[in-house]
Amino acid sequence: MATARALATMAIFLLVALSTSQIASSLRPGLGVCRASGYLPGKSGNCEKSNDPDCCEDGKRYPQYHCSPPVTATTKAVLTLNSFEKGKDGGGPSECDNAYHSDKEMVVALSTGWFKNMARCGHRIKITANGKSVYAKVVDECDSVYGCDDDHNYEPPCANNIVDASPAVWNALGLDQNVGMEGITWSDE
Repeated sequence: MATARALATMAIFLLVALSTSQIASSLRPGLGVCRASGYLPGKSGNCEKSNDPDCCEDGKRYPQYHCSPPVTATTKAVLTLNSFEKGKDGGGPSECDNAYHSDKEMVVALSTGWFKNMARCGHRIKITANGKSVYAKVVDECDSVYGCDDDHNYEPPCANNIVDASPAVWNALGLDQNVGMEGITWSDE
């Protein structure tokens, strides 16, 4: 009888410990899975379409992320195409330097969790795809929390695993800009 009670108590203890650990890891970005923290209601507007962006739709709900997957030596991500020039689909000036950048510059924006509240501003990252690797400078955030407004070109929030790159990055990797999305890996330099 005492053995059965001890085993039952131990089983309950293990379940509580595992549940607490799982809850804690879901709250800390970079540890395990990054889940949506909420949903943004869509609002359509004047969406500049030069690089065929997804534009917000009225009433549609878009997931918001404050976190991104952990960064490793080969972090998996989705490369998207973005112009950082004034008046193009990138919206306002880049967050890191409050400037616009030519489509010929090797620059990127990272999802909110990877951008780390501007901690990666000015850093170079290594991007690998199509058997090639290039280096690009982080100049902006691909906002994973807010969107569907003029500041974000009426585009929804970015997914939590986006490296939003200039046409120069796409060209250097030999990728087709008409596709607009490509699986890549990246790492801090």
